Amino acid sequence: MPGTNVIRIFDDQAKIYDQRWASYIEASVRETIARLEFTGNEKVLELACGTGALTFRLLEKWSGLNIIGLDISRGMLLKARERLGNRFPLVSADVHQLPFAAGEFGVVISCNAFHYWRHPRLSLREASRVLVPAGRLIITDWCDDYLACRLCDYYLRLFDRTHYRMYGSADFRELLESVSFSRIQLERYKISWLWGLMTVSARWLEGAGGEQHNC
Repeated sequence: MPGTNVIRIFDDQAKIYDQRWASYIEASVRETIARLEFTGNEKVLELACGTGALTFRLLEKWSGLNIIGLDISRGMLLKARERLGNRFPLVSADVHQLPFAAGEFGVVISCNAFHYWRHPRLSLREASRVLVPAGRLIITDWCDDYLACRLCDYYLRLFDRTHYRMYGSADFRELLESVSFSRIQLERYKISWLWGLMTVSARWLEGAGGEQHNC
């Protein structure tokens, strides 16, 4: 789990995060939403919601969604509250220990955060725990199948205390299968010359093996 110093870094970054990463946030959120389908009334948990950029765009497109945003940084949640107003719950908690009952959500989603999580299997188990049977997990994150991303990963591991590691598509699939996610669909794509992303969709079917898909 992140230490106090790491959380403080996120709190400090919240003040300038949207301005500093504006073009990246816009591109990654846009591409994530382009790969989503909702009926419009699902109960959704967004893990590591940050300043609320994805939640805001989701509600623009599917206004009937019942969304809860969760982040470990209170600074990020304050910025999210400014963007979203008081209509939607925002919870300060760790992705490795979710404060929700089993089977509470139909969809768990995260964008641009998985590379920070120190215990990926534990966070995925927690995601599966709070999903209903056959509930969906959707994650967008950096993909180290791309050379530029691998180089960034190496640099960030050395110099950025908030960063943990990037994953390639094969590694990510294995992580999901190891905690009994199935029907795994994964797409890789570039949003700039530097950033290569992957968006993964999977179903929580306890005890099932993963389905193979081309990516």
